[in-house]
Formats: sequence, structure tokens, C-alpha cells
Amino acid sequence: MIYSNVLSAVISALATDAMDNTSKQAWQKLYNPHNEGSADLSMLSSSRREGIDRKEADCWIYARLHSQLIPRHWNALVAKFSTHKGLKVQAIGELVPLVASPAPTLFRYKAVTTWAIPPLQGRQNRSGREVASQTARTEAELKAVTKQMHIDKGQGDELHRGGRETSIKRSTDMIVLPAEFYDMNTWDNEGRPESTRREWRRKIQAVLNEMVNEALSAAEVILEQEGVFLHQTA
Repeated sequence: MIYSNVLSAVISALATDAMDNTSKQAWQKLYNPHNEGSADLSMLSSSRREGIDRKEADCWIYARLHSQLIPRHWNALVAKFSTHKGLKVQAIGELVPLVASPAPTLFRYKAVTTWAIPPLQGRQNRSGREVASQTARTEAELKAVTKQMHIDKGQGDELHRGGRETSIKRSTDMIVLPAEFYDMNTWDNEGRPESTRREWRRKIQAVLNEMVNEALSAAEVILEQEGVFLHQTA
């Protein structure tokens, strides 16, 4: 009906996090989570004279995926594809404890973060960068990690040595990590061989990519039931 494939649907749906509340009010009147399974998007669209526009469809799909995907699948999609910085870093924090690896927590945290936020050519900050507030960082970015390490809320970030903080490019509302964040020499304080660190990173990324693929497969099943793919009306 609307989307060419599951990836385009997921990306469009996650982009609704950047919408203001006024833009979301219309679709919220359409969606009733207690009626899941009794009506899908294609049925709702046909029941309305004016139909449903793309924005409403994106919001509907977002709600469906959020409610029906298991948490690790939802967090994997948000961490990888969301453009909402707060929800993205929160999802990253939720994924870190789920990745089985002999690597220490600091390494796993940075490996997951750099997988979700790959370096952008010409965009990595080196100095004079704007930073997220301490409160936002402890509330979202390190939510899962701080629980595991029993770090009290409000304390300094032990995973960012030297007081480094996550950089945010305000003009585009994107997370831009400092260039040194991608240096694996800063991921391990015990000086393990580079071959070991590279293998740890490779396996962590493989686990995360598999999680994303599983999430997309699960999302495709949900969206097929909604009747939102172009091929379903061909």
C-alpha cells in the first residue's frame, strides 16, 4: 500500500520520533492499542473517506512495531536506524548488557556505540564541541551500563576517561562522537593485543547485525499483516 520494503517502513516509522506533538495528535485519535488484531492499517484507511496520509501511516507503524516487537529487537532497530538522539543512546545502553563477549564493559559499550553511530566523513569533532548535559547522559546513554556497574546516578561517567562527553551537532540534531572515540586503544585499559581487540569488535558487531536482521524479519511479519507493502496491492 505504501512501503516498498520493510527497511523503508522501519526507517520512516522511526523518523516520527522527531515530529512535534502537534503533528502526532491526529494519528493518536486513530490508534487504540486495545484493538490490536481487530483492525489493520489498510482496513482503517479504507474506512475513512479521506484515507490516511503518509505521516499517519508512519506513526501507526511505529506504534505497532513498538508494541509487538520484543525489547531487544526494538532496541536494535532504534539504535541502528533512529534519528532521535535521546532514544538512540538509550537503546544503545539497553543493548550493551545483551552482547555476550569476553571483552570488558568499557570495550563492549564503545563497540556497540560505534556500531550504532559510525563515523561521518568530515563531521567528527575534535575540539570546541557542544556536549550533552550530565543529566541527560546519566538518564539515557548509560542507563543499562550504569546499572550493571552499580554507578550511582549523578556520578561522573567512568566510561569516558578524562571527562569526555558525547558530542551533539545541534544544527542537525545528530549525535557526533569525537574522533578519538573510534580509537580502539581507548577501549581497553589493559593493553591487550590489537588482534584480540579486533576480534572482539568483529564478533560484537556480528551479534548486533544478526539482531537487526532478526528484528527486520519480525517487523516484516507484522507489516505484512498490516497490508502496507506495495506488492500487496499489485
